[in-house]
Amino acid sequence: MNVISLTCESRQSFGKQPSKEMRRKELVPGVIYGGSEVIHFYADETTLKPIIYTPDFNLIEIEVEGKKYKTVLKDVQFHPVNENVVHVDFQELVSNRKVKVSVPLQFYGDSKGVKQGGTLVPVMRKLLIKSTPENLVSEIKGNISALRLDQSLYVKELEIPEGIEVLTVRSTPVAYIEVPRSLKSTENAALLAAAKKGIDLDEEGEGENAE
Repeated sequence: MNVISLTCESRQSFGKQPSKEMRRKELVPGVIYGGSEVIHFYADETTLKPIIYTPDFNLIEIEVEGKKYKTVLKDVQFHPVNENVVHVDFQELVSNRKVKVSVPLQFYGDSKGVKQGGTLVPVMRKLLIKSTPENLVSEIKGNISALRLDQSLYVKELEIPEGIEVLTVRSTPVAYIEVPRSLKSTENAALLAAAKKGIDLDEEGEGENAE
């Protein structure tokens, strides 16, 4: 699990005017909650970018006044006009206390449908899970090897590590193999039907039984 370190300053002043002054200096107010105390801080906006603008799931170790907190990013508020970051929320990780997070989905395998000209189309990029800090993972994997044309991979078919509770409905599709345009025409309906059954298509578009 990748851990990003972030050094921040304790925030003592609150209200619109102090917040406005911080943003003028490109400082972003934030909060850490979920532990024994609520910590208010501010951080340089540039140090937050690798944490906010990434598809990866990371643990964030925040140091405030010499004390370190292991956290996960929970919420980011953006300015409605210029889209600058105006506030960040982090949840402190407490041993044996479950936390809800969204982790990336990683698909692998050689799909027969892709080999026949289809395209893997992700329906979901991340999966909502619940776990203790000790069992958190950086990604959830899904094997697409068995997928043929026009077939989907579902939440229930993902590889879920022990200690992870999935909060998304099991019957939800997470990816599918899109049929190539060349097989969508009426005259190629028979070829498409054959491909869906796992029959290999030769270069002339005729089917032959797969070994």
